Amino acid sequence: MAAAKGDGAVGELELQAAIGFNGHVPCGLICHPDREHILYPLGCTVVIQHLDTKKQSFLHGHADNVSCVVVSRDGMYVASGQVTCIGFKADIILWDFPKQELLARLSLHEGKVEGLSFSPRGIYLVSLGGQDDGRVMVWDVSKREAVCGSPASPRSAGNANVVMCSSCRDEMFVTAGNFTIRVWELDTATKKIHPSECYAGQLRRITVCVQMTDDDDDFYLGTTSGDVLKVNTSSKVVTACGPQKKKFSMRVTALLLPKTGGLIVGTGEGTVALCTGSDFQVKKRMRVEGAVTSLTCRGRDDQFFIGTNKGQMHRSAYATFKEELVAVCHTEAVNDIVFPEGHSDLFVTCSTNDIRVWYTPERLERLRITVPNVTCHAVEVTRDGMVIVSAWNDGKIRAFVPATGEPMYEINNAHNLGVTAIAATSDCKQIISGGGDGQVRIWNIGEKTQKLREVLKEHRGAVSCIKINKNDKEGVTASLDGTCVIWDLVRYVRKQMILDNTLFKCVCYHPGEYQIITSGTDRKIVYWEVLDGSAIREVQGSLSSSINGMDITSDGASFVTGGDDHLVKLWDYKEGTVTHVGVGHSGNITRLKICPANKYIVSVSADGAVLIWK
Repeated sequence: MAAAKGDGAVGELELQAAIGFNGHVPCGLICHPDREHILYPLGCTVVIQHLDTKKQSFLHGHADNVSCVVVSRDGMYVASGQVTCIGFKADIILWDFPKQELLARLSLHEGKVEGLSFSPRGIYLVSLGGQDDGRVMVWDVSKREAVCGSPASPRSAGNANVVMCSSCRDEMFVTAGNFTIRVWELDTATKKIHPSECYAGQLRRITVCVQMTDDDDDFYLGTTSGDVLKVNTSSKVVTACGPQKKKFSMRVTALLLPKTGGLIVGTGEGTVALCTGSDFQVKKRMRVEGAVTSLTCRGRDDQFFIGTNKGQMHRSAYATFKEELVAVCHTEAVNDIVFPEGHSDLFVTCSTNDIRVWYTPERLERLRITVPNVTCHAVEVTRDGMVIVSAWNDGKIRAFVPATGEPMYEINNAHNLGVTAIAATSDCKQIISGGGDGQVRIWNIGEKTQKLREVLKEHRGAVSCIKINKNDKEGVTASLDGTCVIWDLVRYVRKQMILDNTLFKCVCYHPGEYQIITSGTDRKIVYWEVLDGSAIREVQGSLSSSINGMDITSDGASFVTGGDDHLVKLWDYKEGTVTHVGVGHSGNITRLKICPANKYIVSVSADGAVLIWK
């Protein structure tokens, strides 16, 4: 792990890799002009990934989720915009791509930056504000200041949704949105922008994406009606609209103009189609999972990338028009993460509808176990590595084969209000589960049978965490009712009860098993004596919000915490002080784990991100 900067100084945890992609950002997946990198948003971070080596670097600077990303034609600059609360300024950050440094923070829009576009030579950056802002701004890139601005759409129309600069002229750009299509001219002498309305006749369309041709003669608009409009830049008239007979399902969400000719259309139902002619006839098509939100070409290569709102990236060639899955990630909150005993190269995560097994060195998904319409709250791998045991909100405990994902057994009605926590003994013969009803249940697991051995009733709220000691004779459960109970797992009775004015979210045994540490919504980390349940030490774990996850190293020298403040903190156990802090999450951290080899930390969050810290 990263070294501290000096005595008493708090070091910075190095973010090694991120598994995640915010596919809901329109045109968020971008191929860099150097044809070697792709850029995409993940929470409040912009990720830069090398296509061949898969090495990642990160642009940190936004305080909230990134809403748009754009790269200049020469590849020297990157600009990203964000969302923020109503009434507050939403920043645009200008980045130096070769140095990967922050150049300037441009703050004039309120609430959200809807879209960004660089002029052909990178002289100007045009930005479009969100619904609460409604302005279009032109920025001088070299001076890092605003040139001029104007309301983006006429009062008779709705909001503008997209902006796109000309391919040839720095002084021209296009905006479009709810019943409005405008071509703008920048007057550099007077520093004003002048709009010209485009004539669409009887057509009333809401635009969601735009593409400009290389010669600037025309631009194409994708609409919520499922058709594509072609507009002449000179005459400012809609010259074509199609397909006429069979429109695309669930709106046209992305457009791409390949060098080989034609128009590639992405739709909300996951269809990617190659269209030709003035009537936009479909010549080729393929299907991906989720709505297509990004289409980007890899320079002049015969290759393009597809991004979907299901967090998937696909690669395809123009000639074959067959999709190849490049990357996947969680799209819902990740609720738990666990490493198999003694294996740092694999870890298991769980979320809504699925459990996934990841291969750490290459950040690849090795296995996905899907159970539709239910949420997995917790997951555990038995010590022998032969079973994945999982807790679900429909009250069932499900077990799967780790190699294939095939179901092994299912315990129905394990708990009334859903199963919220789970743990397995080291001999793999018993499972301990906790439920939303506060009950702790112990199950005997045979080769073909699963029997309820004991029900322990002490908690009055949902059980949030279960830990068992090494000899399987003692365990501790944490609950949202403000109690932690230490259990005798031989006689099945309570040994000690810990009470505190908090909702306990996590508990850990020290490897010596003479102390436990707990934390929860009171933001405090408390050390407790196992023998008599007395508090030994109390430290402030967070200044602002709840701590949701905690794990301790195998030697007991350090432990790690994460919570609603989005920070991963590494602590010295004996001193009770923070030694390193990791900044990278934009969602609430739900759980984190230190790998068995103590080489890195994996943290998961409510926005679906999985971050690996060195």
